[in-house]
Amino acid sequence: MSALDRLAATVEARKGADPETSWTAKLLAKGPEKCAEKFGEEAVEAIIEAVKGDRDKLTYEAADVLYHLVVMLAARDVALADVLAELDRRHGTSGIAEKAARG
Repeated sequence: MSALDRLAATVEARKGADPETSWTAKLLAKGPEKCAEKFGEEAVEAIIEAVKGDRDKLTYEAADVLYHLVVMLAARDVALADVLAELDRRHGTSGIAEKAARG
């Protein structure tokens, strides 16, 4: 099981947890919109570190982005496995071709 799979399983398990004892449960209890907002904040922090060129801080912020992405997906009942399946479907397809196929 990969780190992302373990993360997704943990987030899923925290859906019913007490928000007073679980940060993940607290985020999920605030609703999908708050989860999306938090994901956006973390993405911006990662962008800032990427621009600054601090590899260690970018690594740390990228982990936060992945965590908050998984929480946001869980808030809308989108399984990480579905996202990974979509990536598998796209594998081997040119990004230019994939964008053109969207219209």
